[in-house]
Amino acid sequence: MNGVKRKKRFAGDFLKSWQLTALALPAVTFMIIFNYVPYFGFILPFKNYRYDLGFFKSPWVGFKNFEYLFSGQDVLKATRNTVLYNVIFIIMGLIFAIAFAIMLFQLGRRAVKTYQTIFFIPYFISWVVASFALSGFLDVEYGIINNILGKLGMEPVLWYSDPKYWPVILVVAKIWKDMGYNVIIFYTELMSIDTTYYEAADLDGANGLQKLKYITLPCLKRIVVLLLIMNIGKMFSGDFGMFYNLPLNSSLLYSTTDVLDTYVYRALINLGDIGMSSAATMYQSVVGFVLVVISNGIVKKLDDENAVF
Repeated sequence: MNGVKRKKRFAGDFLKSWQLTALALPAVTFMIIFNYVPYFGFILPFKNYRYDLGFFKSPWVGFKNFEYLFSGQDVLKATRNTVLYNVIFIIMGLIFAIAFAIMLFQLGRRAVKTYQTIFFIPYFISWVVASFALSGFLDVEYGIINNILGKLGMEPVLWYSDPKYWPVILVVAKIWKDMGYNVIIFYTELMSIDTTYYEAADLDGANGLQKLKYITLPCLKRIVVLLLIMNIGKMFSGDFGMFYNLPLNSSLLYSTTDVLDTYVYRALINLGDIGMSSAATMYQSVVGFVLVVISNGIVKKLDDENAVF
């Protein structure tokens, strides 16, 4: 009887809210197709995929794809580059975003709209367009920088042949493109701070540095921890558009510009090995998931209120 009553109650609730269910149906369908159906792809790293046999009939090969993946030095080099770049991106990105958000917070509303627009425009510029703009500066013959160096009597720099310059170029490009988005996140968090905190601090005679230390930064701690955990989860994923387009896929720069995403792309395009490419992608996903769990666990032990889950 309880089961029948439960089914009737469920049917009644569904009929009452079918409009909301229909409204959510497109988003739920999109999530199922693009977030759950691809889970079947987790069997590909353990198969020797053959187009004539298809997805399920291709022979199983166990961990051979992973053995082949880690047998060479290229994947280790790509992993090193991916992790180091992401560490720098996270640290420098947070520092610059928080600093500029605090500066915007000190300005008037009209000035804030202007600077927000200036900061946010690069976020909508694709890396393809950015790569063409960068080549206008770095091109050996026609680049602006080499033309200036030539007029000063200096030798032109072979930017797309010398890998030592690219760690700095990539870090600056990443900060330039993403800073506006992060600034808006922190600025919105600053706007939610209760103004009575600052009024009380003024009555107590606190200066700007003291208000920054004891009010502003502590109020930003939760959003910083949230962004930090989310970015740690992407530690083994590189921004393919940036790392592929900005260096113009120059093989001379692979020592400093090759990351796991570009490595997987070249493995798939040049070798056509879907199994090995899938193994590299699974490696990224599993390690990223483990890093999220570990980082959240550390935060939970240090400060349970700021943990994500």
